[in-house]
Amino acid sequence: MQPASPPEPVRLVVPDLGLGGLRMVLSLWLIPQGRRVLEGDRVVELAAGGVTVDLPAPVAGRCLRQLVDEDADVVPGMVLAEFLAEDEPS
Repeated sequence: MQPASPPEPVRLVVPDLGLGGLRMVLSLWLIPQGRRVLEGDRVVELAAGGVTVDLPAPVAGRCLRQLVDEDADVVPGMVLAEFLAEDEPS
């Protein structure tokens, strides 16, 4: 019997916000790397053309890696972070 492979990380991806080519910037990480989150918790703030959008955690678990620094330009489809899904505390 082979040992179970580690779970694949879940990626947080910049959605297409329909902003018609406006420059988007990752303005603020709302959680530090390594923090446990619940699915739907606000984790990152994007800014574009005076509009701010918060992105939620895609799963309950831990933020393994933040792949983009604050103040960096982002585009739809770009991976911002990876999360390891974990059971929610009861």
